[in-house]
Amino acid sequence: MTAFNTLYEAFDDICRIDAPLNVRLAAYADALRELNAPFADAYDALVARLTTADIGAAAPAIGDIMPVFLLPSDAAHLLSLEEILTEGPVVVSFNRGHWCPFCRIALRTIAAYHSEISACGAQVVSIIPDRQQFAGQLRSETFDKLHVVTDIDNGYALSLGLVMWLGDDLKRLMMERGSRLETFQGNQGWYVPLPATFVVGRSGRVIARFADPDFRRRMEIDDILAALKSDPPRCG
Repeated sequence: MTAFNTLYEAFDDICRIDAPLNVRLAAYADALRELNAPFADAYDALVARLTTADIGAAAPAIGDIMPVFLLPSDAAHLLSLEEILTEGPVVVSFNRGHWCPFCRIALRTIAAYHSEISACGAQVVSIIPDRQQFAGQLRSETFDKLHVVTDIDNGYALSLGLVMWLGDDLKRLMMERGSRLETFQGNQGWYVPLPATFVVGRSGRVIARFADPDFRRRMEIDDILAALKSDPPRCG
């Protein structure tokens, strides 16, 4: 593993490596442990708490109808799941926010496969609790290859059982770093969604899902593409 001097350097290098998504995410987790052990330890404690709570277990399962949403995608447009399903399958990706390096690595990787996803007639929607000012930053970072919508006060994620409290230790560490969720989200809760991915077929039913209490792991691109290809009409 390459030795990094800063997490910024690690992030940039990891985003460029040719490797499966979870290899990239594990590399960033290793860099975080090497360069900012208190953060890594706090994440370990959070994952242990989420695992005990079995978070994500109640979220839509394969074969379930995906509950619809109507969420702002920019200052002048509301995006609905029903609207984009009329054009093809949808990859619904819950992410903690524009500030989360694990989410940014995952979404940049997904954006890099835009052509393959589009070939299946599919679109990607990233759902975050950040206000549109900050959602726009994530939209730009992913080269406008996917929709980024704001789930105000985590309302939609909460309805699916996908909301977690970060806890006082992470709140303190993030504030020391200048990451203030009250500014990003417009509330004082310090709640974020559990990162999770649902591939929704043209029927509106979930055809693949990934919801792991260890948010440092995500659905692999190959699994997303395999699910999309299984949804008729098949990809060319």
